Amino acid sequence: MPAKVVVIGSLNMDLVTRAPRLPRGGETLIGKSFATVSGGKGANQAVAAARLGAQVSMVGCVGSDAYGEALRGALLAEQIDCQAVSTVEDSSGVALIVVDDNSQNAIVIVAGANGALTPEVIDRFDAVLQAADVIICQLEVPDATVGHALKRGRELGKTVILNPAPASRPLPADWYAAIDYLIPNESEASALSGLPVDSLSTAKTAATRLIAMGAGKVIITLGSQGSLFADGTRFEHFPAAKVKAVDTTAAGDTFVGGFAAALAAGKSEADAIRFGQVAAALSVTRAGAQPSIPTLSDVQAFKAP
Repeated sequence: MPAKVVVIGSLNMDLVTRAPRLPRGGETLIGKSFATVSGGKGANQAVAAARLGAQVSMVGCVGSDAYGEALRGALLAEQIDCQAVSTVEDSSGVALIVVDDNSQNAIVIVAGANGALTPEVIDRFDAVLQAADVIICQLEVPDATVGHALKRGRELGKTVILNPAPASRPLPADWYAAIDYLIPNESEASALSGLPVDSLSTAKTAATRLIAMGAGKVIITLGSQGSLFADGTRFEHFPAAKVKAVDTTAAGDTFVGGFAAALAAGKSEADAIRFGQVAAALSVTRAGAQPSIPTLSDVQAFKAP
């Protein structure tokens, strides 16, 4: 059987519009298109891991509405185990996304049913966690739940990954010791470390601080500059594959899912990072969140220009 990855996190319906640029405060723009696309950082990472070769289980909550049915159906279509996706009496989570002509985006998230993913729900599905090789968490569900899941993953001896997104504040100090791989982007690394992150040099400084705070290893994703790996004794920079970006919405999620799938399959850290980067590069060449995520065969067939 392929390696087992368990993703604990959010499921959102993405309401996506394209516009020439991102609107300023108080401004109304005429958009070019609109689409509803299954998303949520948790679900995106689950789909990425599944398409990229892993056996995946999702732990999360959807609402008792049409969006909830569609979100669950999207995961089932990817052969993702949904026994731990609960339906609650609330609206499903949504993300309002504007993408501009430069492929940059602005996002507003309404948690909805994702707020019902409590530590008690995690405990109810503890057998799912016990079956995992790798456990992935993000920050679109309640903090108490994330902290509980991280620590339970550590107790079970699993490889624990935290993608601290979205992050606008430091993490609770007692989380770090439970994290094997902390994977922030530049803005998230800055929010967590309290340091500016706008270059490879400043990323090294921030990564050093995050490891000093207790994280096992840190991978800071740097967009077109690739990613930086740090483990407290060394740094390694991985340049990004060069592609023409269309939509960057799920690039980070694709990297995390791809990295986890490769790591769980026994690849080295360096090879898992390169694998995740190729998957992320392919994802930005396509529009949408989950629709943009490549398959294992896509990544294997990729040849850098």
